[in-house]
Amino acid sequence: MTTVAPAASSAGTDVVAWHHRHLIDVDVLTWPEIELIMRTTEQMKGILARPIRKVPALNGRRVTTLFYEASTRTRVSFESAARNLSADVVSVAPATSSVTKGESLVDTIRTLEALGAEILVMRHSVSGAPYLAAEIFSGHVLNGGDGWHAHPTQALLDLYTMRENVPGGDLRGKKVAIVGDILHSRVARSNIWSLTAAGADLWLCGPATLLRGMDRWAAEWSSGKVPGHGRFNVTSDIGAALKDADVVMGLRIQRERMQGGLLPSLREYAARFQLNAERLSLAKPDAIVMHPGPMNEGVEIAPDIATSGRSVILDQVSNGVAVRMALLYLLAGSHDEAHTTEPGR
Repeated sequence: MTTVAPAASSAGTDVVAWHHRHLIDVDVLTWPEIELIMRTTEQMKGILARPIRKVPALNGRRVTTLFYEASTRTRVSFESAARNLSADVVSVAPATSSVTKGESLVDTIRTLEALGAEILVMRHSVSGAPYLAAEIFSGHVLNGGDGWHAHPTQALLDLYTMRENVPGGDLRGKKVAIVGDILHSRVARSNIWSLTAAGADLWLCGPATLLRGMDRWAAEWSSGKVPGHGRFNVTSDIGAALKDADVVMGLRIQRERMQGGLLPSLREYAARFQLNAERLSLAKPDAIVMHPGPMNEGVEIAPDIATSGRSVILDQVSNGVAVRMALLYLLAGSHDEAHTTEPGR
């Protein structure tokens, strides 16, 4: 097992080693491992602040991005992160690959491995597809989002951004409200794991039709059936969700995943749940506003709020590069006993 970053734990002395071959969701991570990711991200931000934002940590390693769904932030930040670490990067767009000729996911992955892929960053519309990839790929698989299931790197960059902006950098007892299309959100599902692990007072809010199943999940959390994670709250009362919140995150209404009758109309949603100045006045005066993007401005968030001084949405985007650099670095070193130096050296 290899220690790949400065490894002082929160206790200050214990060594935390990274041993995961893949990262499909944050549910496999212990809190010390999440802290390790946060510390490694801080190092990567230091690298990104240099005049030359490049180190040889992954020199000669081959990173392939395979995105079956459209993406700007996640794909570009992963590719930027890999290049900043001096990796060789190949981007595969299924729409212009043999997938259009009927090639299966399994055959595509086997082909990419035969062509030299060592780290596979994957996004797929089907929940669980990265698990299949991890079973057949001999390298490392990093989930860039699968169906409604998970988006681990988004949850980790959200956590990092919150800690960066909340006084003291500690989310214990801080109220975090996530408002929007919870039902279809892989971002929300991964954030539930990371934010309850961080000790946040988490509130999920949206129309009742877009909260289906969350009450049962919240009950399992509260009953202790999910070890190591605190409770969270589910409500359609946006006033209760936003009252005295320290962090407010909007989620995109995923029109492409909507099926008959879930929402009367986007106008109706905006009238009841849009994050606007009036509603945000219920939150704490210094509350930050977040959104994983892409945004439907004028629907889930008012344009003036998205660009206001309390918005850290662009910070989320830039932090995404540092977090993904950290994860590529940690994964690449997880089975390399020689890979024990700090990333900037």
